Amino acid sequence: MIRKFLLKLLWVYQKFFTLIGFGSCRYYPSCSEFARINFENNSILSAFYHSLTRILRCNQLFDGGIEYPLLDKLSIKPEKIGLDSIKYWLVPNKKNRFYIIKNFSYKGKPC
Repeated sequence: MIRKFLLKLLWVYQKFFTLIGFGSCRYYPSCSEFARINFENNSILSAFYHSLTRILRCNQLFDGGIEYPLLDKLSIKPEKIGLDSIKYWLVPNKKNRFYIIKNFSYKGKPC
């Protein structure tokens, strides 16, 4: 319930308030998209921590660039994932974690 509320707040921010500072994020994906992916896939505390540190780094003192969110653990069993329901690609990290990369051809909700 809290997760859905936070995701709805992020949706409102992305729809209405990002128009004010369009193109001002130094990273890809943008900080709001990074936070949304984190809140969808990680625990709430982990998502707050990673999103806050990302927002604090989004200034002229840091280079910026491409930084995908890290997934703390797999929540969906791999045998239950169909090709038509892949929303994010998971790329393994050296520390038994996964980078989350958005699938741009995803059109529906997972089964």
